[in-house]
Amino acid sequence: MSKLSRRQLLGSLAAGIGGASVSGWFPAFADQLAANPNRKRHCVLLWMSGGPTQTDTWDLKPGHENGGEFKEIQTASPGLRFSEHLPKLAEMSDKLAVMRGLSTGEGDHGRGTYLMRTGKTPGTPIQFPSIGASIANQLFEPEMKLPGNVSVGAFRAFNSEAFGSGYLGPRFGPLFVGAADIPGAMTNNAQGFPELKVQSLERSAGITEGRMNKRLEIWQKLQADFLATRGGAAKTHNSIYQGAVELMNSEDAKAFDLSDEPEKLREEYGRTVFGQGCMLARRLIERGVPFIEVSLGTSSGGAGWDTHSDNFNAVRDLSTQLDAGWATLMRDLDDRGLLESTTILWMGEFGRTPQINPNAGRDHFPAAWSTVLAGGGIAGGQAFGKTNEGGTAVVDGQIGVEDLLATLIEAIGIGAKAANRSPDGRPMPIADGSPVKEVLA
Repeated sequence: MSKLSRRQLLGSLAAGIGGASVSGWFPAFADQLAANPNRKRHCVLLWMSGGPTQTDTWDLKPGHENGGEFKEIQTASPGLRFSEHLPKLAEMSDKLAVMRGLSTGEGDHGRGTYLMRTGKTPGTPIQFPSIGASIANQLFEPEMKLPGNVSVGAFRAFNSEAFGSGYLGPRFGPLFVGAADIPGAMTNNAQGFPELKVQSLERSAGITEGRMNKRLEIWQKLQADFLATRGGAAKTHNSIYQGAVELMNSEDAKAFDLSDEPEKLREEYGRTVFGQGCMLARRLIERGVPFIEVSLGTSSGGAGWDTHSDNFNAVRDLSTQLDAGWATLMRDLDDRGLLESTTILWMGEFGRTPQINPNAGRDHFPAAWSTVLAGGGIAGGQAFGKTNEGGTAVVDGQIGVEDLLATLIEAIGIGAKAANRSPDGRPMPIADGSPVKEVLA
């Protein structure tokens, strides 16, 4: 059986037969796919817009005045505890490595967003690519019709450059789906599920296929004449535009239509932009897309995790969305033999103060906070790093964003020392840190 037909068989079975993952032969097919040395690698970034609170998710402080309202629960991994509002992820803790010792120096939304998404200090003359663009640059295959970098539910107001491709150019910039700052990009269908729209993927109203084809013929003629005497940026722009046209007319565009998914599975992901975004991530991974980002926190104006007030009600709701979408994504990928080739990173621009302010909120806090790595290449079931009794300082296993991103690209298989090429040909390291070997599988 060819790889293509095997993938199609697995996809249709997993989507259509609820009990397939517990049958006798389905895991054997999944293991066969996971063991294939030629399988494609993928990365999913779960971006928590606004800065998530580590004290109410992964590093609770029960019994301390900083602990707050939430209880902690024992996960499936001995000694590892999460918030009570993450029960599904707690059951899958063997696939998660919590990094509790992250310490960064940027407590401003814009600067923190840039630092965490590029691994570079903001304010330099060089426009560095986002981690998504860097990974797409390393893993994208030219024959793909779909883009190598897709961002779902993004809110870019804090720092739009942190989402871009920097000196790598527009080829590796993200395709934005259901972006919070694009009018009409997030609407609900008749069944109440969010419809995640790709801007300009469909023809404008009233434009028939025949008229569209004539317009494209005229455009291609004009472009051919124009490009005959130009190169560089003009040819790059043309290739991007041509790729968009090919995507519009390809079968791959159906990846963005979730209506053919079983309603039960859609419910499990959650009737939220984040939940449906996680389902879309799975569909894109099935089609070989190397990097997909799904944002959580954009429904309240882009800063849902920015909980300066009413922290506990907000985080309870966000955690419920996170738990459903992320846990279902991992289970779904695992059922299809794709989790071992997919590395997941959960993070925001900084953490939040362990101390609770007078408005029942938590403020910006980059000194000691948590991120999470999961899936392929990660030794789960553990917490690396430790904060003190009140959560105000890292006392063991301190790392910076450079180390975190180096660990990520090592887990993916790119290699921690991998570099991009600047326009003048210089090698530019993707991450300047050292991978945390303890969490690498």
